[in-house]
Amino acid sequence: MLQTFAHYGCHFLLPLVVALLFYKSNWKYAYLVMIAGMLIDLDHVLATPIFDPNRCSIGFHPLHSSFAILFYIFLCVPKTSRLVGLGLVIHIIADTVDCALM
Repeated sequence: MLQTFAHYGCHFLLPLVVALLFYKSNWKYAYLVMIAGMLIDLDHVLATPIFDPNRCSIGFHPLHSSFAILFYIFLCVPKTSRLVGLGLVIHIIADTVDCALM
């Protein structure tokens, strides 16, 4: 139960907090862009089984690899891609929390 709350709390609440704190005037747009970072979970369809509650996504799926994570961090630097990068990095943080609680 705690693991599920921590995982989905990070996925949905952390972007909301970031949007409300740092993008007050445009928080809905910022929140939606950061939530779009969930799309990197599409790489789960490449795995068998697609969902395994005992599998850590970090380092297993291609869009959760070290190379991809480094790219997501670099996306946070330019202002034009910062929201996308933040959404992806927050997604990785959520998955890391999930792996730590396993």
